[in-house]
Amino acid sequence: MQSNPNFTVDQHSLARAAEAMRCLPFKRSFYENAATDPLSSPAVCAQRSWCKADLNADTTENIFCWLIKLGVLRREVDGQGLTHRVRLTPMGKQVLLMWPGEIPSATKLRRLRHWLRRHWPRL
Repeated sequence: MQSNPNFTVDQHSLARAAEAMRCLPFKRSFYENAATDPLSSPAVCAQRSWCKADLNADTTENIFCWLIKLGVLRREVDGQGLTHRVRLTPMGKQVLLMWPGEIPSATKLRRLRHWLRRHWPRL
């Protein structure tokens, strides 16, 4: 994966996206596949090797929505408009480049902080 040298993101956004990627149940293989192919929540659930835990389509869709808000994923567009599939954004690719191998797991404290940020974003 190559990063666009003209694409710049502020460090706060990158740090927030990196923390989310470390706390959420998707493995690096999910993000690498999302960089090349549009993925749907049922397809991700069916591909167990992309997830650290068993997920259902609704949970996966909720995680997609969060990653879209953070700028890591975007909805795929076809001739009819937005679809149910997602792709990795340039910022998501940039965050993924931070780790040469698998995405490291977050500590319990970071997971708690991420959960609070996700569910009570105004705190």
